[in-house]
Amino acid sequence: MDSAALLPDDAFNRQLTANVHPPGWRNPTPDGRYNLVVVGAGTAGLVTAAVAAGLGARVALVERHLMGGDCLNVGCVPSKGVLRAARVWASARDGAAFGLTFPGGVERDFGAAMARMRRLRAEISHVDSAERFAGLGVDVFIGEARFTGPDTVAVGDAALRFARAAVCTGARAAALPIPGLAEAGCLTNETVFSLTALPRRLAVIGAGPIGCELAQAFARFGSEVTVLEQAGRILPREDPDAAAVVQARMAHDGVRFVLGAAIGGVEPPSAAGAEKPAAPDSADAGGKRIRYTADGASHDVVVDEILIGVGRAPNVEGLRLDTAGVACDRRGVTVDAHLRTTNPRIYAAGDVCSPFKFTHAADAMAQIVIQNALFPHPFGLGKASTDSLVIPWCTYTEPEIAHVGMYKADARAQGIEVETFTQPLAGVDRAVLDGEDAGFARVHVRKGTDRILGATVVAADAGNLISEVTVAMKAGAGLGTIGSAIHPYPTQAEAWRKAANQLRRARFTDRRRAILSRLFAWRR
Repeated sequence: MDSAALLPDDAFNRQLTANVHPPGWRNPTPDGRYNLVVVGAGTAGLVTAAVAAGLGARVALVERHLMGGDCLNVGCVPSKGVLRAARVWASARDGAAFGLTFPGGVERDFGAAMARMRRLRAEISHVDSAERFAGLGVDVFIGEARFTGPDTVAVGDAALRFARAAVCTGARAAALPIPGLAEAGCLTNETVFSLTALPRRLAVIGAGPIGCELAQAFARFGSEVTVLEQAGRILPREDPDAAAVVQARMAHDGVRFVLGAAIGGVEPPSAAGAEKPAAPDSADAGGKRIRYTADGASHDVVVDEILIGVGRAPNVEGLRLDTAGVACDRRGVTVDAHLRTTNPRIYAAGDVCSPFKFTHAADAMAQIVIQNALFPHPFGLGKASTDSLVIPWCTYTEPEIAHVGMYKADARAQGIEVETFTQPLAGVDRAVLDGEDAGFARVHVRKGTDRILGATVVAADAGNLISEVTVAMKAGAGLGTIGSAIHPYPTQAEAWRKAANQLRRARFTDRRRAILSRLFAWRR
């Protein structure tokens, strides 16, 4: 993580630093062997350390930069603060549909929106602070960790011996091999939240979740946003019709899409200006030129900033994992289903070892590490496994897309026959009344049963709506159980009940109808 993540140097960022990387922090003196040494104080590391200490274990926690990791500092927390501000701006823009007008116009202040985000981030940061964790009984070390043996970690001159260790160092934005990009300069999730002035023209490379979320937000703030995506559509992991709903809304917000784009190179402002002189008020003035091909033709676009919204790389440099006998590759630390590395003393959790790079997945993996590292089978709680996890995820565009379990293609690839029930939000009263009916709720069940295999929802509050299905899947409850539960009216969650009603109707065959008709005729 670049130190630029702490720019600008204002009271909010100074408060953040005082909590998560206190300048005057004095590392404790190790005394004896730790039950658990945790390397990395992002979500996985913080949860592992806090729970272990709460159970009575002797725990050391090592962080080289900012406690709280990506989630607090350059990920979930700041991004949702920015997205909320952008949503308010969009609501004001579209207020006429609800009878809201601003005869005198609306003043927009991007700097104030970003300052609000920094203030809230700083206020939240005390939860992840060095002082708080020290108060929980954790020995907090600020500095570079490196393994010096199979059961020892060094931090500066201090040697931390351990019975078990957990590598929770996370991941970072990966560098893209685009000629000229490094020279021209670009933004990533680690630097974009340091902006205080709105870029007039912004290119976003990558139409995955990060790229789409921030592209929509900056378009709503007023930037001219161009999204360049190598694939033929946005959000390629999601169902095409789900991604299409989001793309239409982003286009409404002013985002321009270039799909199937192959980027050939980037020229910095000086080079771009030298090749093609432009007037000061020209669209090409003083910008970074991105050259790309799409639809068999060459094109370019000139922008003020380039945001990289694709690619993650595990943070393993400098750890000397080989010294501890821990294998890793370009995807991260190698672990088994129990999150144990190739050194049976050492475990890993979170983005450094998982394809599911979500805060909530890191939290769940930390619980598995605690159970397996501190309570080894068969003496304790048993061997916990990632195979038992049911992990939902959400892309926080507007509307949001949330998913859990299998997609239809996943089931077919495993030879599982499925039935799919899709409820458009246009048939859900609350969605219509809120003006948020351009979406749907979709459930896949094993054919002939109501067992839920997976679900997708495209809605304004999809991240919350998916939890009902996630709980049902974890509990082994079927879609019929969701349908029999009473849902308050009017809510968007009624979409799940309506999908369950589709299942009931599908099971109500003509033969059953004929039998009941004869029964009712006999009882007249």
